[in-house]
Amino acid sequence: MVNNTHFGGFILLGFPGQPQLEMIISGVVFLFYTIALMGNMAIILLPLLDERLQTPMYFFLRNLAILDLCYITNIVPQMLVNVWGKDKKISFGGCAFQLFTDVTLCTVECMLLAVMSYDRFNAVCKPLHYMTIMNPQLCRTLVAMTWGVGVTNCMILSPYAMSLPRCGNHHLDHYFCEISAMVKIACVDTTAMEETLFALCFFIFLTPLLLILVSYGFIAIAVLKIKSAAGRQKAFGTCSSHLIVVSIFYGTVIYMYIQPGNSPSQDEGKLLSIFYSIVTPSLNPLIYTLRNKEFKGAMKKLIGKEKRSLETTGH
Repeated sequence: MVNNTHFGGFILLGFPGQPQLEMIISGVVFLFYTIALMGNMAIILLPLLDERLQTPMYFFLRNLAILDLCYITNIVPQMLVNVWGKDKKISFGGCAFQLFTDVTLCTVECMLLAVMSYDRFNAVCKPLHYMTIMNPQLCRTLVAMTWGVGVTNCMILSPYAMSLPRCGNHHLDHYFCEISAMVKIACVDTTAMEETLFALCFFIFLTPLLLILVSYGFIAIAVLKIKSAAGRQKAFGTCSSHLIVVSIFYGTVIYMYIQPGNSPSQDEGKLLSIFYSIVTPSLNPLIYTLRNKEFKGAMKKLIGKEKRSLETTGH
């Protein structure tokens, strides 16, 4: 029970009336959070220790890992506190920060995946000029551009969503401060907000997806022109990990936000949110590292150094 007169924050309901489901979900979330922390930290640190990983592809991959770490850390700690404790409150400032961060990072990830497809296009279709085209200045500019779009989108949507009248309703039917859940508790007509949200989601999600599809169209044509099977396999190997990540992320987001017809039910929407905001950042490092020979080689080299160092110390 909350005193509506003095309480300015929100109650994150999660999955009300289903404590066993919440405990199962929280256990799964904690597991994936641990995997995400270790996997993304490895992607961030290994290129700094191995010169072979200091290429444009790994520059973008490090930025994706940093993004995923921020994304998952923005949500999971507060979620676990609410599930494992009796108090499901979050302050207005904490909710606003969570919402602003979520919108920004989700937008940046869409843009960054498109930038990474452009990088793969140059690597496969223009291999002789790849390092010249994807020079450090262009790489930094492209990453800065993705963050610029993310912050701009956040500044358009988030303040409006947070300022909608709620008539004393503090109960947010979600496990974190997500923009569609925030719009649903408004006590005024939100048609204009929902149309704006749909239009921006359509543009932010589908424009980068179109660029990705165009890039991979050219990549497919270039790969088919390669005569040797080994050459085709190598070219496909440089892109397959990125394609898997794009398929998982965009498939979930499109189904949730911009699918034709009816939108998912509230509980289904919450489960989908868990998938794209918690499970996907955990899978990304596994997909990239398990399928990448250079990365596995750098990991083995680092582990070998650590073993030799321990043996030397022991003697």
